[in-house]
Amino acid sequence: MPLFHSNFKIRDSTATTAQPVGISDWQDVLSFLTPDNGTYISAWDALKNPDIQSAVTQLSGDLASAKLLADKPRLQGILDNPSKVANSRTFWVTMFAQMILGGEAFAYRWRNTNGVDDHWEYLRPSQVQTFQLSDGSGLIYTLSFDEPNIGIIDKVPSSDMIHLRFFSMNGMTGISPLYSLVNTLDIKKKSDQLTLSALAQSVSVNSTLELPGQVDDKYAMARAKTLMKQLQTSGGVPVTLMPGEKLTPLEIKSNIASLLQQVDWTSTQIAKALQMPDSYLNGQGDQQSSIEQIQGMYGNTLNRDIQMVLSELNQKLSANISADIRHAIDPLYDSYAKSLLGSKTLESQQITAALKEVGWLSPNVPEPSQSVVEQPPQEGENE
Repeated sequence: MPLFHSNFKIRDSTATTAQPVGISDWQDVLSFLTPDNGTYISAWDALKNPDIQSAVTQLSGDLASAKLLADKPRLQGILDNPSKVANSRTFWVTMFAQMILGGEAFAYRWRNTNGVDDHWEYLRPSQVQTFQLSDGSGLIYTLSFDEPNIGIIDKVPSSDMIHLRFFSMNGMTGISPLYSLVNTLDIKKKSDQLTLSALAQSVSVNSTLELPGQVDDKYAMARAKTLMKQLQTSGGVPVTLMPGEKLTPLEIKSNIASLLQQVDWTSTQIAKALQMPDSYLNGQGDQQSSIEQIQGMYGNTLNRDIQMVLSELNQKLSANISADIRHAIDPLYDSYAKSLLGSKTLESQQITAALKEVGWLSPNVPEPSQSVVEQPPQEGENE
């Protein structure tokens, strides 16, 4: 269960043992999930919010759509097929979603006898404990595997781990961007409770019965029972009012009703925390921004997030890995084709080749015919 919190500790230079720099143990997680302490929020509680679920799903899916390109075929193979229990997209979506929710994501590098990566195994935060060496030279991990034959592995070096960090305050552990939404989610939770309480205590009356003042009590009681039976058969429950009494149905005041209308406001706050345009979460957005501008801002968000991933992969794999995020921003490549067709410096053959490369044009489309430039006649030749 990931946390939107990183309780890292400063290393003591006099210590001779490894120091814990994060809270990852399952029992520690449960101890902090108390109603009185709103600082710690579980991922499952956060995903109950449809805006957070939509934002995390969209960001992780688009990041997984980016094509990771390695300069070595062997590394390209592990990037394209990192897991043995899940396909490539499922593995990367899981890693990116965990990185966004909990601030960090872990994968263990299983290697063969030659030290070459065989496959990677995704690890939940509850399976990982992170420690810093006493001399500050690096990190080590304690891993708890679900397989009984593997069990717990101590002192795993950082070179055997893929440790993605979304944002860090100490350079070692990650902090979720949703940590800034603690108060926002608390307000949303209380507004939902207020709505349910107001609806449960509200009075809904579809008819009232007011008896005349100068009538016999037996007649009034009989008449009331008769009218009540008539109204009950029609689906209504009457309220009997005695002379001088007045019934006022319970209403939600306008200021409380305004507080309950938090849908657009929470969408904007969540989009702000994830640095993505709020129009992607069905918000109002910037009315002056065009589709190209919104795509450009979202592209900047994906680029910032993917650079954190590339930095980790390049360091651990000792390679030069890049990412192509064009497909995530423009899946149909319509904007890409529009920019190519509007170019005044590219020739038709270059534009056709570029559009075929991304699949916007079918490979069977014939090449454009080259225009023949007529040369002026030489001296002594007939025109």
